[in-house]
Amino acid sequence: MKLATPRWWYDRDRRSGHVAKALLTPASWVWAAATARRIAHGRPVDPGAQVVCVGNLTVGGTGKTPVVREILTRLNARGISAHGLSRGHGGRLAGPARVDPALHAAADVGDEPLMLAAGGLPFWIARDRAAGGAAAALGGAQVVVLDDGHQNPALKKAVSLVVVDGETREGEWPFGDGAVFPAGPLREPLAVGLARADAVILLLPADLAEPDPELLALFGATPVLIARLEPLGPPPTGPRIGFAGVGKPWKVERALAAAGCDLVDFIPLPDHTAFDAATLKMIAARAEAMGAGLVTTEKDWVRLPADWRARVTAWPVRARFEDEAALDRILGAAALQGNLAMLGRGVAH
Repeated sequence: MKLATPRWWYDRDRRSGHVAKALLTPASWVWAAATARRIAHGRPVDPGAQVVCVGNLTVGGTGKTPVVREILTRLNARGISAHGLSRGHGGRLAGPARVDPALHAAADVGDEPLMLAAGGLPFWIARDRAAGGAAAALGGAQVVVLDDGHQNPALKKAVSLVVVDGETREGEWPFGDGAVFPAGPLREPLAVGLARADAVILLLPADLAEPDPELLALFGATPVLIARLEPLGPPPTGPRIGFAGVGKPWKVERALAAAGCDLVDFIPLPDHTAFDAATLKMIAARAEAMGAGLVTTEKDWVRLPADWRARVTAWPVRARFEDEAALDRILGAAALQGNLAMLGRGVAH
């Protein structure tokens, strides 16, 4: 059984999780050392297309997938052939394979790749990122947008972006007290991860006015782009039970409530939850008992069985960049490295 993301990871004042943290700290040293060794010994290959990596400094949800979708949409709208690439977490296929919503289910390719491909974006999955990048290039990609690869050295990257959850309300801090997994949320020490990043994308909820100045100060000279996670439409009307199997399900609950959804209950589930018969029975029983409809994220909706999708409303969101010109300039750097005249004209301002 999958475990949910522990909220005490994000407590920088160490008010909770003391015993677990102490027990897990030695394992975090091993994790950090193994990550550093893998990156140091990596031999990145050129897949035949420019690679824009959209990665994380932490495990758990940061809103990375909406950022990938926005970048892919932005590049393709300018006539640049940009394809997404993911490991396909949770899918059975090793790849390389181009995701086809007519042929594949989330159990085949993972929920996030299926969701983005269903939206009309060219997307590939591959456990071997180098092979996946080469397949995408052979499939016509000028730019490969790598979904989650900041700690993976397989591909030569033109631009490395890291997405950071910028919400610091209710005592939460995106890096906790700075501990590395499994004692905390960081995939590697913060300064080490930032040193390889060309920019930070600080993702804020639509209702949060300004980013935390203390958080901004941590990024030093690394450029920071602010993006807002905004709903693509109003939430469904009437009483609703929400559920989400994402990295930080409590943020989905908070966002639905802030958007005006009449939430009578919310069911948090582990990330990438497989909706088996027992889970679906529990959700259905609770909805019937409370006389409420159901609402979930797009990512969860694509994992539902086909006969359940008509019973559940998907609530889509997007990442809107406050300074789109700054994003274009960073993406334009990939054009200059690759001598892609079309990309340089279409993106750089």
